[in-house]
Amino acid sequence: MIHLIDKLFINNSLTKEELIFLLDNLTESDRDYLISKAYETRLRTYGNTVFLRGLIEITNYCKRDCCYCGIRASNSSAQRYRLTEEEILQACINGFELGYRTFVLQGGEDAYFTDEKLIKIISSIKSKCPEAAVTLSLGEKSESSYKALYDAGADRYLLRHETATKSLYESIHPNMSFENRIECLKNIKKVGLQVGAGFLIGLPNQTNQDIVNDLIFLKELEPHMVGIGPFIPQKNTPLRDEKGGDSHTTITLLAIIRLLLPNVLLPATTALGTIDSSGREKAFKAGANVIMPNLSPFECRKKYALYDGKVFTDTESAEEKKKIETKIKEAGFEPVLSRGDNITWKRI
Repeated sequence: MIHLIDKLFINNSLTKEELIFLLDNLTESDRDYLISKAYETRLRTYGNTVFLRGLIEITNYCKRDCCYCGIRASNSSAQRYRLTEEEILQACINGFELGYRTFVLQGGEDAYFTDEKLIKIISSIKSKCPEAAVTLSLGEKSESSYKALYDAGADRYLLRHETATKSLYESIHPNMSFENRIECLKNIKKVGLQVGAGFLIGLPNQTNQDIVNDLIFLKELEPHMVGIGPFIPQKNTPLRDEKGGDSHTTITLLAIIRLLLPNVLLPATTALGTIDSSGREKAFKAGANVIMPNLSPFECRKKYALYDGKVFTDTESAEEKKKIETKIKEAGFEPVLSRGDNITWKRI
């Protein structure tokens, strides 16, 4: 097993069969060694820095009906909201004054936010917050839309593929196309945006074979960012009674992804922090190097309930910057508020 981990560390690649063997047979001592090599890799590529992004959840309206998501269209219990353009800009200005230099605008697939509206919002942010990066996470769009957003100044686009196994994808995404999801990710990268993919861990019926499909897909796509996190059931979804994903597996997979993609930007997600109070600190030591504190208006944070138990107060809030930075420093890392682009990316 050590030989396989060393091979992954040196070559940043394993075959599908080798990855399955690794996941099926990893002992705790092997895992410790894997994490140590991932830590060594992140030190070589990004040092001990942890990039902070300001997250703004701009809408919880969504036309999709994903079986695991609390803002799915058919959830009549969701308290819907939509930030105005002025509220979004003010949240960015507040974050800019706190020192943040990346803003992540996240939301459901909400037809209200047309390309024209988003272009205006991006232009306003770039005008009021010079040198700041704008990341979008607003679902599936056409190649021409992604290009228009990039031309307006957007720098990154996050779109988790959720699972690279077609049958599993279709079982939890009613009336959605697996092929279109993959095509969107390729188009995001094609137009020049930094692309972010990612998957859920612990989905019902998910196997190690499915996870290896995710790892192979990520290696082939070579995204600039990868967001993974545990599946956490939400009370108003069809998967409400299912068992969720776990911290141990999530952190193991963060380490493997760091070794497969040494230059990747790798968040320690809110979902991981929700199921494990020290999960994100463990994640940093396994190769993660991004955290996204919340800049959304406080009254909206509870309403953006993708899953149950979401952390949304105290050290999760961007306004609690000193507490966040202290926790990062106590874990042995250096919080950084720069743009934090992927080291391989340059705007065309």
